[in-house]
Amino acid sequence: MAFCEGRSSEDCEMSKQKIKVCITMPVHNRRDIALLCLKSLSRINKDGLDVHVIVVDDGSTDGTSEAIKREFPEVEIIKGDGNLWYTEGTNVGVRAALRHNPKYVLMMNDDQVFDENFLKYLVETAEKHERSVVGALLLLWDTPHKVFQVAPVWRTWLGGWRHWHHQTVWTVPKKPWEVDLIVGNCVLVPTEAIKECGLMDSKRFPNFGDAEYTPRLKKRGWKLLIDPRARVFVQPNTTPASFRRMNLREKINILFFDLKHPQSVRRRFYAYWYGAPSHLHGLLAFFVFFLRVMLGKNVEGNWALNQKEKPLSEVFEKAQVKD
Repeated sequence: MAFCEGRSSEDCEMSKQKIKVCITMPVHNRRDIALLCLKSLSRINKDGLDVHVIVVDDGSTDGTSEAIKREFPEVEIIKGDGNLWYTEGTNVGVRAALRHNPKYVLMMNDDQVFDENFLKYLVETAEKHERSVVGALLLLWDTPHKVFQVAPVWRTWLGGWRHWHHQTVWTVPKKPWEVDLIVGNCVLVPTEAIKECGLMDSKRFPNFGDAEYTPRLKKRGWKLLIDPRARVFVQPNTTPASFRRMNLREKINILFFDLKHPQSVRRRFYAYWYGAPSHLHGLLAFFVFFLRVMLGKNVEGNWALNQKEKPLSEVFEKAQVKD
């Protein structure tokens, strides 16, 4: 399907002068949240951009597709059978996006709303810095000054990726800065990068493909940037069911068989092996992580919440890109 399909010759000619961006997001049984996201997208600044939105509805039974068709008829909808999950759902959307020949594909989640100029800033930064993949500044929509899962850093002896818990819009760098990983909530990826490096690995990472994807892009020579001007407000993560309260069979299934669960040991090993700076660092951090859990110093638990943090403007002072 071409970008000019269904448009007048005048509109088509104008679109050719704009930068083409395809936005793709997977959805599943979150109709109201998806509609809120699309409503926010419909109001953003699109000056100089030719934007097309693709929703991959992975087997929703709550009327998501019907509601989207009714309220946003311009949105392209692709149906799944309920077995795509996040990673392959995103991949399906990206494959559809590439048929439109955009310059950029924005991969994103459905549980977020947007500052008016977020996409303009992402594209502007990508255009300014060659071979760059650009992520937004993620903020929590219930505490909109608080930074969420932005710019994690790899620390082998802490047991893997260290996420920040006390950063705000006032503690981040003023200019775009380079990072080692961009979480998949909202990432602008050049089509050239996708064609060069492929899609996310849905076989090993059915639900957390971003943990391996952007580090892979970096290893292939693409610069990962966060633009602090591009603000996106996201829904806080839901807390998974208590592992301790599960029966033995449930625990074994989660730890060793269910790659979609955040507590899966296999998922963690894959994430470290493929997402770490090197296989050696990944293997060491994998064992360090479990040792620290036993010592009560889990880098992803309450211990991490109580650690002091330097402002990201200091941590990434030398990583800010030049104008």
